[in-house]
Amino acid sequence: MVSIQTVLRWLDEVADPEIPVLSITDLGIVRDVRYVGEALEVALTPTYSGCPATSVIRADVLRALREHGVENARVAVQLAPAWTTDWLSKRGRERLREFGIAPPHAALALGPVVLAVRCPRCSSDVTHEQSRFGSTPCKALYRCDACGEPFDYMKPH
Repeated sequence: MVSIQTVLRWLDEVADPEIPVLSITDLGIVRDVRYVGEALEVALTPTYSGCPATSVIRADVLRALREHGVENARVAVQLAPAWTTDWLSKRGRERLREFGIAPPHAALALGPVVLAVRCPRCSSDVTHEQSRFGSTPCKALYRCDACGEPFDYMKPH
């Protein structure tokens, strides 16, 4: 049996299909890795229950495990507790910013009202929302008034 730590290292190489600069471990959707009898089980919590990438991620996880010689594996989808952007790793937040996506909590917020979102390119707080929905449902489209560049903001939830 392969150690759980080794499996987690392998899973750290599985990219999120919607934001490929993030691994599924950086995204925080790997909730558990355990053996159930002889089978290795990976529990994933999708970023939201209807996430269209879930089936792709499941297949990518199984493919990664097979590539490392693990044939007896399964992926379980765990919906509770619901995924939250708090589960993003520190490295994942930095990778988002470097990729041009403002990470969640890069905003100056007062309760549910977002007062400002910091531009991932020039770090200006002088930005405005152009659309509540960006390239995926979990992101909003913003534009920086300082550098003029559009960017996605990963909405906290």
